[in-house]
Amino acid sequence: MVRAAIKLFLVPVFLAYMVLWIMMPTNLYFEHWMPEIRAKTQSTYFGDQGASMLIYTFPILFIATMGCIYLHLGKKDTDLNRHRLVQTSRFATLKQPVIVRGPLGIVSWMELSFLTMFVALLVWSTSSYLTHMFVHIDQMAAKGGLLVWEAKLEMSGLALGLVGNICVAFLFFPVTRGSSVLRLIGLTSEASVKYHIWMGHIAMTIFTAHGLSFIFFWAKTRQMSEVLKWDKVDVSNVAGEIALLSGLAMWATSLPQIRRKMFELFYYIHHLYIVFVVFFVFHVGFSYSCIMLPGFYLFLIDRYLRFLQSQQRISLVSARILPCETVELNFSKSPVCLFILVSELSYTPTSMVFVNVRGISKLQWHPFTITSSSNMNPDNLSIVIKSEGSWSSELYQKLSSPSPIDHLEVSIEGPYGPASTPFLRYLPKQNELFPCFCNDKFDEAFVPTSYQANNNMFYMRCRHDTLVMLSGGSGITPLISIIRELLFKASSSSDRIPQTFLICAFKKSVDLTMLELLLPVSGATVDVSCLKLQIEAYVTRDKEPATDNRRLPQNVWFKPNALDAPVSAILGPNSWLWLGVIISSSFVIFLLLLGILTRYYIYPIDHNTGMIYASSARAALHMLFICTAIAMTATAVFLWSKKQTGKGTRQIQGMDTPPKTSPAWFHNADRELESFPHQSLLQATKVHYGERPDLKSRLTFFTVLSIMLQGNLTLIQQHVRV
Repeated sequence: MVRAAIKLFLVPVFLAYMVLWIMMPTNLYFEHWMPEIRAKTQSTYFGDQGASMLIYTFPILFIATMGCIYLHLGKKDTDLNRHRLVQTSRFATLKQPVIVRGPLGIVSWMELSFLTMFVALLVWSTSSYLTHMFVHIDQMAAKGGLLVWEAKLEMSGLALGLVGNICVAFLFFPVTRGSSVLRLIGLTSEASVKYHIWMGHIAMTIFTAHGLSFIFFWAKTRQMSEVLKWDKVDVSNVAGEIALLSGLAMWATSLPQIRRKMFELFYYIHHLYIVFVVFFVFHVGFSYSCIMLPGFYLFLIDRYLRFLQSQQRISLVSARILPCETVELNFSKSPVCLFILVSELSYTPTSMVFVNVRGISKLQWHPFTITSSSNMNPDNLSIVIKSEGSWSSELYQKLSSPSPIDHLEVSIEGPYGPASTPFLRYLPKQNELFPCFCNDKFDEAFVPTSYQANNNMFYMRCRHDTLVMLSGGSGITPLISIIRELLFKASSSSDRIPQTFLICAFKKSVDLTMLELLLPVSGATVDVSCLKLQIEAYVTRDKEPATDNRRLPQNVWFKPNALDAPVSAILGPNSWLWLGVIISSSFVIFLLLLGILTRYYIYPIDHNTGMIYASSARAALHMLFICTAIAMTATAVFLWSKKQTGKGTRQIQGMDTPPKTSPAWFHNADRELESFPHQSLLQATKVHYGERPDLKSRLTFFTVLSIMLQGNLTLIQQHVRV
């Protein structure tokens, strides 16, 4: 009931905010609405910027705060996700992919519709601004001693700048990983990255045209000295140029040709967003920058919380080393809460974490899919790392060396993932939509049926109780968590679990050891037979099994360290509630600091005229106050949540140790081939050497419409025959 009331209240606020963007370029807004609002909100504490914060900033921060409460209350509504799947059928047509190839990637009808509406908003804003600016262009040109076309060029450059601000206002929402706003509308930051890319391309195209228009105008009117102008109370041209140059650097390195070959260059150059935002505010002034403030404010909170989490050293319990140059890292996880009998940290299958190993690089953070099940493995979190690059190769060498290290200093950021995975909750009824995760670079040839796409999730018509999962190479890792979750549900619940087929392709026979990861290290406690699982493994390059002695997986256990902590939620089990506290309290603190500064320092000098006190100094102080307020509240909440979490984890040290019979901390803890779980896994596996999977015949045989595809598309195309 409370959630319904919150949702009912937030919808009109959000719609009003959207209407605001449509009305902004109109005379009604500038000549009537805005002056009236400024007159009613004018005060000695906030000045003109009070109206800007009320109109542009407050609505989104209010939605984000109330959204946190909404999501916190929804954590206990276990039946909601069961019904969401049925509700999505109403929008099934809109979720069908309309574009599957091209620079935009996979785009559904719904995404294309919203993209079209956003472009229409940009076109509408541009035309509206230009229409109003050109009404008296002849008089303006005569008054300024300019030709009419020169005056039009200047006004066109100004209009482009105003329109570009719309893109900046929405630029940071998709990359706020812990965003309540994204979660409210059913999105994740991982699935929304492409929206950030679209916004970035559009914004930089417009801002480049904006900058070139003014440079050309100054050159034609012999005012090139304007390039070096930093006005005290007006627009700062130098600041705008610095912001544009930093944006161009990020834009150039984000092109696929550069990003894929030199990712580190792209990653480090992208930190120029700090320079871009700071000088953007200097360029337009703080009052006008309130347009983009809400998105960046939420991003700043999220980024600072991630920074705090990344400073913790995580307890690495063990590593499982496979002969195929792959390693599984097992971390301690926050223990089960005694009061509610659930783990303090829970995540859904296909979630991911960012990992930093300081012994290899203090700066490099790499994303990896979590392979453990939050339900099956309540005490640990696992990831799989394939030795393919310099960083992963060095890690594998460290762990597989004859004299392995006794401790590894690791930090983790995350986990991040979808809010729910309904296809693991129950078996759909006939003709219901069945959601399946899929690779972002999927080929329509692999799905011989109708489907409805929603970001990285596919909704397919399910008529049978079978689930088929396809993978190529190391792309099997996201499916491991799904299979483990299915194993848990098959052994612990009465829900009907679909018959599961795993079709995986590998290059060499040694890569078959990746299938060992389908079972956790404590595989003896897992009953594989309760899940109707069949595995079809294809080795494409080897014609027969390797004749050399088969190396078995090796387990390496690490000594516990008092400075290490288990992986835990960034703000504890009530993360959404604490995030709402941070958003609201930090903004209140910022307003208090801003009011004191304006009333007792700036107002006696400027008297709210905006013509005496330097706008750059005002903007710098405001940005400092924002950072101070966020740092104060986020740090306090973070430390408090860690203190509360620490009360239940004091006994974590020494719990995850090797078996007592082990002669050393580092031992070859090879599992017995005759153990029941592994015997069941071997019986469920059929290996084909020198072949590629023929999906046409296999899928026809399965008569199934529920498919998941994982792995590198190029690799799958090389090893799969359709």
